[in-house]
Amino acid sequence: MGHVTLRRTSIAALITACVAAAGCAVAFTGGTSSQPAGTQSSLISLPAIVPAVSGGQPFGDGAAAPSATRHSSVPAPAAMPRQLIVPDLVAAVPGGLTQRQIAGIRRLAGVRAVLPIDGGQIRINGKPAEVLGAAAGALRSWTPPETAGSDAVWAAFGRGDLVTSSAAVRSLGLRRGHAYPVTAAVQAQVPFGVSALLGVPGVDAVVDAQRATQLGLVKNVAVLINAPGDQLTTLTSRVRSVLRGRGQVVRLVPVNVTTNLPVQTPAQVPTGVPGNYLQLYQESAAQYCPGLSWTVLAAIGEIESGNGQNMGPSSAGALGPMQFLPSTWAVWGIDAFGQTGPPNIMNPLDAVPSAARLLCADGAAAGGASLYRAIFDYNHADWYVNEVLALAQEYAREYG
Repeated sequence: MGHVTLRRTSIAALITACVAAAGCAVAFTGGTSSQPAGTQSSLISLPAIVPAVSGGQPFGDGAAAPSATRHSSVPAPAAMPRQLIVPDLVAAVPGGLTQRQIAGIRRLAGVRAVLPIDGGQIRINGKPAEVLGAAAGALRSWTPPETAGSDAVWAAFGRGDLVTSSAAVRSLGLRRGHAYPVTAAVQAQVPFGVSALLGVPGVDAVVDAQRATQLGLVKNVAVLINAPGDQLTTLTSRVRSVLRGRGQVVRLVPVNVTTNLPVQTPAQVPTGVPGNYLQLYQESAAQYCPGLSWTVLAAIGEIESGNGQNMGPSSAGALGPMQFLPSTWAVWGIDAFGQTGPPNIMNPLDAVPSAARLLCADGAAAGGASLYRAIFDYNHADWYVNEVLALAQEYAREYG
């Protein structure tokens, strides 16, 4: 079984310190509640696998976001993103980052994505709480897989409800469907919508951008940075240079902490044809590469195609849910799960097991450095390996 280097550092105290330093009205003294321990019981609704059709059509089917009644007339929440993003660094500045600073960070070598967030420590139901705010269309892809895949979460978020950690539900005394007094720059009654994994340690709740503005959260108090390379120490220094010594930069993914990834055996997975991508990743790893964690396949499928939502061709000509080059497919493509005829690069029931077979041949089942090299062989970039391993740990935390 492989090991992954990932442990998140709480950013709540960092953001609160920056808010307090700016003398913002939403900064209150008092303790902060912790991120929930353990995992949630419900599973992400990964796309179903639909039967193969002629003409090489896509086989994945993403779920559409439901319509929602908003707290004012603004667009409904965005649909499930095609790809998820793992935050590697966070930068926070008293009073908020300027657009110039955000643009400067975005231009740094190695930075693949940034997400400015509003935030502050406020009071919910009379108790201190760390709250972040951002637009649904931007925030959703940065949340853990289970949360990103929950239409119920984003319907509540789109209505302007509080979406909290499960620990905050208990510490703040919240009940679903009830409204509670929120004291920030203004006082308001805000409904509690639902609890979810937030993916940001130390943060109690998130709200949409309009509610954040209403409450007076500090605009762009911090920015999450996705830079899955192996030079984060250097990048941290460059981000500090952009900030010109103001604020702080914290690395969210330290190097030397190991976390096991779950491995399924054939006896643990259902037999027959998998009905959705989650089952497909689990069964493909168990049957076609025993010892490989299915979470690695899930991370690759998420990054490459958003679980079949973007089947290509890519700019390099890669195709299908696992984005094989046709030349590679000619060597490694197989029929699986009872499929007949020539292996179909567009069919997930062939493509995912073929990816497991390719990774296994490269030594992925041995874990450790062998797993790293196998993922690197799949896509020759260190940032890609780090992104796969970080996202695999997100799946492991929720399903392990």
